Amino acid sequence: MTRLGHTQALLGPELFKQVRETPVLVVGAGGIGCELLKNLVLVGFANIEIIDLDTIDLSNLNRQFLFRKPDISKSKALVAAATARHFNPSSGIHIHARHGNVKESSNDLEWIKGFGLVMNALDNMDARRHVNRLCQAAGVPLIESGTAGYLGQVSPMMRDQTECFDCVPKQAPKSFPVCTIRSTPSEPIHCIVWAKSYLFGKLFGEDDEAVDTEELDKAQAEGENAEEIENLKKEAAAFREVRQALGEENGPARVFSKVFNADINRLLAMEDMWKVPGRVKPKPLEVDAIMDGSFVPPPLRTASKETNGQANGKKEETANGNQAVLKDQRELSLKENLELFVDSCRRLSARAIAHPDIVLSFDKDDDDTLDFVLATANLRATAYGIPNRTRFQVKEMAGNIIPAIATTNAIIAGLIVMQSINLLQKKYGAIRLPHLKADPTKPLSKQERTNPDPKCPVCRDVYVLFKTDVTRCTLGEFAQGAVREWLASSLNEDDFEFTILEGGRILADPDFEDNYEKTLAELGIERGKMLTILDEDEKYRPIHFCICEPAVNATTSFTLPDKCPQIPLRPVAPAPPQGSPSPEPEIIEALPLSVTSTISTKRGRADDGDVSLGSDALKKRKVDVEANGTVDGEDDDDIIVLE
Repeated sequence: MTRLGHTQALLGPELFKQVRETPVLVVGAGGIGCELLKNLVLVGFANIEIIDLDTIDLSNLNRQFLFRKPDISKSKALVAAATARHFNPSSGIHIHARHGNVKESSNDLEWIKGFGLVMNALDNMDARRHVNRLCQAAGVPLIESGTAGYLGQVSPMMRDQTECFDCVPKQAPKSFPVCTIRSTPSEPIHCIVWAKSYLFGKLFGEDDEAVDTEELDKAQAEGENAEEIENLKKEAAAFREVRQALGEENGPARVFSKVFNADINRLLAMEDMWKVPGRVKPKPLEVDAIMDGSFVPPPLRTASKETNGQANGKKEETANGNQAVLKDQRELSLKENLELFVDSCRRLSARAIAHPDIVLSFDKDDDDTLDFVLATANLRATAYGIPNRTRFQVKEMAGNIIPAIATTNAIIAGLIVMQSINLLQKKYGAIRLPHLKADPTKPLSKQERTNPDPKCPVCRDVYVLFKTDVTRCTLGEFAQGAVREWLASSLNEDDFEFTILEGGRILADPDFEDNYEKTLAELGIERGKMLTILDEDEKYRPIHFCICEPAVNATTSFTLPDKCPQIPLRPVAPAPPQGSPSPEPEIIEALPLSVTSTISTKRGRADDGDVSLGSDALKKRKVDVEANGTVDGEDDDDIIVLE
């Protein structure tokens, strides 16, 4: 029996032929991607494309078994493909590997339509959303997956049959108020975020005074303590003086004196700040007292004592004396943290002086930056009576590392292949959402498939393949030919008023046609992007025209499908109960595309009861862009996000 004989006998000749012939896209060649690629080859999938932008790192080798030490710094996709071919060398399997970004302009709607199955093995939200939108637009089945330690899940998705990735709300990234991070930390993570996202950037990152001022102004506008904000502004100005002295012999000492002594004394002088119940006053650190062992750290906070030992100036002999403890898992003494702070400051200063054109940034795999964050976070924690963390813990928390286990990846990769068989047979009723749990008595559970969310701004919208030469087609030609003549006529709408958007940019609407004479290229629109149509009466779902390469030997500036797809109506919101108060008026500012599907761009009339964007307000959102122009949205500057 051949190597694929067992698979052929199990699946039967017809399904096995389908497996052999179906083109499959694997996005990601990391922990799940390596196991998945190996499984696909062994099952007999013969037409595989794999894409990944990442390169192989030493830390990958303990769980990504298609890579070896000589492969470090090479492309994950290329090496994974080369290794996987050896699992089935004589079976005619073709693996096309690409070292690139799945969001590249060449990876457009027409490209994704060339696959029968797409399998996500990604580790970031932005790429997942992008692939999901492409698959929903193309009607190509997608299998989403993910792992975290002993936990894992597989989610098969098919347009109109199951919910899509964006149908389910996602957990917001962990964020912390500015004043908590800079003035009143209470947990180790607060100190780590301060060291990584604030102090490191102030000393070695790009010096951006405007951004810092804007961040503090926004925090004050959101209601944070005004006196505290003013003090933080003075602190930011003082940092610029210290930063300039970093290259001097006493540079680290000046930084230490400012950050761990002067700034803490300044905070202590703000008596009202410490009247808040639960807040603990910090204790300024003194270099001489730490070095000669006479410094007495403040007691550990009661709520945190159980979290991580007592090497925060306590039981120092235990932390230092246990030589069997691995270096990265040993808590440093207070003196060791001070010495590491001075040493890492000197190393980073030398790098900054040697390469002034390169802005330093934190990297969990960069010993210099990790040592700095470790030392400064622990010194700050000591001052506030917060337990210290080991190098391993700081690396995990600052690098936002999700524990990865090879066995979990292998199980999830196997479940992906099993679900792919159901999708190939179009057995949508047999689709299940398997979950892997940290429960030895019942590690696997399943969830029945869920129908699409009727309000989903991704899978409920309409997508149209729009082949065009962006250097020839003007926005006016698109508006007239694609929207008024092709789209509006199929809707039997004689007076169809609409707004044209790209991403978060409004390019045109009934009162703004200044961009009509410009080509799409002049407006920064290229292959892979989408032009979105919102009707002014909010009657229909948004329609997205997906920009693709022009047809071969095309005589016109664009071509459209022969038949316009059915455009569904927007879901009608339920009427409020009788007697309930009317909602407060709301003014909506420019929003990104992910939410424009559900907002109104309709201008209010004099007799309208609600407040919507009037003509003047709407024109503030207009974009008269040059190539690649964008509109910057407002960030939540009053929080710090741990990336």
